[in-house]
Amino acid sequence: MVRHGFGYFLEAHKLTDLLPGRSSEARLAAASANGTSARGQHLRELLDELGPTFVKFGQLLSTRPDVVPPDIITELRGLQDDVRPFPFEQAERVIVEELGNSIDRLFLEFEREPVAAASIGQVHRAILPNGKRVAVKVQRPGAPRQIEADLVLLYQAARLVKERVHALDFIDAHALIDEFARQIRQELDYRLEGRNAQTFHRNFAGDPHVHVPKVYWTYTRTRVLTLEWLEGTQLADVDTLPLSIEERRDLAYRVAETWMAMIFRHGFFHGDPHPANILILEEAGTIGLVDFGAVGKLTDDDMTKLTRIFIDAAQENVDVLPKRLADLGVRYPKEREQEFLAELREIYYRYYGASLSEIDPIQVMRETFQLIYSMNLHLPTRYLLLDRALATLGSVGVELYPDFNVFEVARPYARTLLLERFTPQRVARRARRDAFAYAHILREAPFQWHDLMEQVRDGQIEVGFVHKGLDDFLEQMQRVFNRLVVALIVTGGLIGSSLIGIFAKGGPHVLGVNVISVIGFALAGLLGLWLLWGVVRSGRL
Repeated sequence: MVRHGFGYFLEAHKLTDLLPGRSSEARLAAASANGTSARGQHLRELLDELGPTFVKFGQLLSTRPDVVPPDIITELRGLQDDVRPFPFEQAERVIVEELGNSIDRLFLEFEREPVAAASIGQVHRAILPNGKRVAVKVQRPGAPRQIEADLVLLYQAARLVKERVHALDFIDAHALIDEFARQIRQELDYRLEGRNAQTFHRNFAGDPHVHVPKVYWTYTRTRVLTLEWLEGTQLADVDTLPLSIEERRDLAYRVAETWMAMIFRHGFFHGDPHPANILILEEAGTIGLVDFGAVGKLTDDDMTKLTRIFIDAAQENVDVLPKRLADLGVRYPKEREQEFLAELREIYYRYYGASLSEIDPIQVMRETFQLIYSMNLHLPTRYLLLDRALATLGSVGVELYPDFNVFEVARPYARTLLLERFTPQRVARRARRDAFAYAHILREAPFQWHDLMEQVRDGQIEVGFVHKGLDDFLEQMQRVFNRLVVALIVTGGLIGSSLIGIFAKGGPHVLGVNVISVIGFALAGLLGLWLLWGVVRSGRL
């Protein structure tokens, strides 16, 4: 880091104790003179020197506008095209170990110089014994061991960032490394990439304008992948072809529609559509796809929700976008819905109707992410690869046809998509699938209820009731019953005293009335007056 000009970063965050040796101060002084003007270039050179794992990590960072500033993203994208190849002797050793035979016996011809080099492997052109031309992708020797060692270093760096670089608290560095580790470990198994290629080949089998290479499984192992060779020109070299403006426009449409079909029809899309992975084939209006290590997968439910967003955006129905985003898993406080809608509307109309030459897709991505994070919203991680694909696709559109407007593709595609997603056959299929799911729930319900009751019986579940306002009600009912008891006593006293006064002939009398009867009338009268006063005072006669 110091040698590539990041001494100022170590000084600013008090990380100079990590530097060994007595010359650290001198090296810092020399390195810090570079400043931050070319930090993106320096970071790219730093990652390139550190090796394949860090190159791949730089590629991941180039897809995260929520984490990395635009100037650094622009430089990191160069890591995809500038990786040093490894010697042919090492490639030959890997092929022999994986396929169990020498190159001379496996292939009629095998070119020693690779035609492309990537961070994990490189591609050689070859010819099979049956005369088929193939591309043989060979993994770098010792790549898995080196990647695991580098991942340990990255996790240590993530821990340092969390503990000591508080300026980066908005980044969950450990989660970022987790995402990268999961991705790169999958890419180490070329058989997985072969299965991805086979899926794309099957999905586009009936499309005459999109060609996906066939996988030769006999010549494919964990560290060796053999695919059909596609003869064409990389989209990155489109300027070398004598294409007219109309042909470039049609090509832009073809690429955009291909990825729309992947995302919205197949639910299985190429996650890295940069110009080196798209070929312009010799057949007119036909493109070829290569490099299937990074792919995204969407469920049918995801595709339905994305389709609704796509259609609403194409039809300028911006007001429902917050709800559509909420369906995707973007969470926001209900009281901030209007604010969220206003921000979305501003971003939408700022770019609506503009050509891609007037739009920086990275800037649009950054604005969207900044909106999500400034409002403390959460975007599900499964859509990050989709964001990367769409952002890269926008850049490809600029390279092909600067005046290409994405909404020209979106509107007719939205109508077709709407018809396809909601045909009677698809609706019936979804209804049948939902019916099976509900039947399964009903079938399992008695067993779940039995398990629940057993847990309650065994004391594993405690059920508590919390009542609100019941105390006041009970107090009022107690008061009512007390008054009824007093009223009954008064009534009984009056009746009893009257009977005593009528039938009692002996004993002392006052004014001709038995004394006991007089006392009974007096007590009953006092209790009656006390009860009447309580009712009057309560205000409820």
